Amino acid sequence: MTIYYNEHSKVFVSVDCIIFGFEDKKLKLLLGKRNMDPGRGEWSLYGGFVEEDESLDDAANRVLYQLTGLKDIYMKQVGAFGAVDRDPGERVISIAYCALINVKDYDKHLLEEHEVEWVNLEDMPKLYSDHNDMVKKAITLLRRRISSEPLSFNLLPDLFTLTQLQHVYEAILGEAIDKRNFRKRIKAIEYIEKTDLIDKVTSKRGAALYRFNKEAYLEDSIFKL
Repeated sequence: MTIYYNEHSKVFVSVDCIIFGFEDKKLKLLLGKRNMDPGRGEWSLYGGFVEEDESLDDAANRVLYQLTGLKDIYMKQVGAFGAVDRDPGERVISIAYCALINVKDYDKHLLEEHEVEWVNLEDMPKLYSDHNDMVKKAITLLRRRISSEPLSFNLLPDLFTLTQLQHVYEAILGEAIDKRNFRKRIKAIEYIEKTDLIDKVTSKRGAALYRFNKEAYLEDSIFKL
């Protein structure tokens, strides 16, 4: 630590991770109950304090890895939350991050270890401090970006049906989508590829399986620039 800025008060900086998943046609949120004061026993997002030797993104990635055991997760900064009285314990400024993962990629043993659970977004309880506001801002961010960025594929398995993809869109947007128009639009996107495989598990008649071609998406993005 340096000797500078001693005339200024010190504040804590934390990161809070808003982790979304998708299952059974529902957008889900990974929540747990705080095991520390203040707010012990209240529903909360999972977070942690930023260490002296790490950046904000590094701190968020560390927290996400500790909780999920997953790397290379889709993650975007949602915003800063710094109301003076947001934390009754100390002066804490929190940077919220939004992450998207496939529920089936998440080890169930970690749910028990960290005492967290998947909660349907529509059933989200009252959360600690301003965490509800963080979630609402994250949803707004997803809804703005879902038409221009391939967000949905982070919530799905590598192979998926168009029906599954539509359900993800509907879960994020919070409204029904016309099936015919949706499929027409999706089939025109070059980086969504139809495979020769058929899904006979979720579809009785057998539906074609598609995949997200990341290389094609990146090439398309570069071409647009």
